[in-house]
Amino acid sequence: MINKSITFIAGLTAKQYINKSMIFIAAGLFVLLGFGVNSFCQEDLVKLHDSSYVMHQRSPVPFMHNIHNEKAGISECNVCHHVYKNGKLLENESSEDKKCSQCHFINNNKIELTRAYHLMCKGCHLEKSKGPILCGECHKDK
Repeated sequence: MINKSITFIAGLTAKQYINKSMIFIAAGLFVLLGFGVNSFCQEDLVKLHDSSYVMHQRSPVPFMHNIHNEKAGISECNVCHHVYKNGKLLENESSEDKKCSQCHFINNNKIELTRAYHLMCKGCHLEKSKGPILCGECHKDK
């Protein structure tokens, strides 16, 4: 048993020192876990998975939206989230509030959904000579 009356460190008794240490350790863990979890849980992580697909041939694509755009130097949403009217691209319009499948239907569109994803993503990657272009580079096994 620890003698409570003995001055331990900085004028504190052993019990006071242990209590303060536990508070600092708990606060440190709280801060570490709070910031650590947030920095590793990318809130901009999106699984490119549209509910329009009944059956998937490959796994949905994990996509770090903000990190991707930062690395690619994309600052305007309409670069990817485009809007066409009567076959013409509307330069200042953006569709980020819609699912891709709202315009690119599965079987009933000039550019069907899967092809639209591949043309947009792979097309840009090929054009810039950066980024994945093979199936397994985006569609990671579960």
